[in-house]
Amino acid sequence: QVQLVESGGGLVQAGGSLRLSCAASGGTFSGYAMGWFRQAPGKEREFVAAIRWSGGSTYYADSVKGRFTISRDNAKNTLYLQMNSLKPEDTAVYYCAARWRSTSTSHRDYGYWGQGTQVTVSS
Repeated sequence: QVQLVESGGGLVQAGGSLRLSCAASGGTFSGYAMGWFRQAPGKEREFVAAIRWSGGSTYYADSVKGRFTISRDNAKNTLYLQMNSLKPEDTAVYYCAARWRSTSTSHRDYGYWGQGTQVTVSS
């Protein structure tokens, strides 16, 4: 089983940037497809981005396409989310998640989750 720990959240002004990291341990990180999801107060958890186990393909929600970049370093067992041109509507708790092999945009398909990191974008 894999354990996930997110870091890098914080408070940033609109238009600013943040880089989230997700450190994995306890499993074969390179065998897992990885995703980033977010949840704002009173809203359902929503898909942000996903990446294949090999890193060869990436997927994005329309709301973040062109602003966010997902990447992974299998040698370091770490997943990243580079967030640029942040907007107040990006404010949420961001979670990384792992799923063996197959990529999915549905949070219901991921079995392993981190504890989340808060991102707050002020206007």
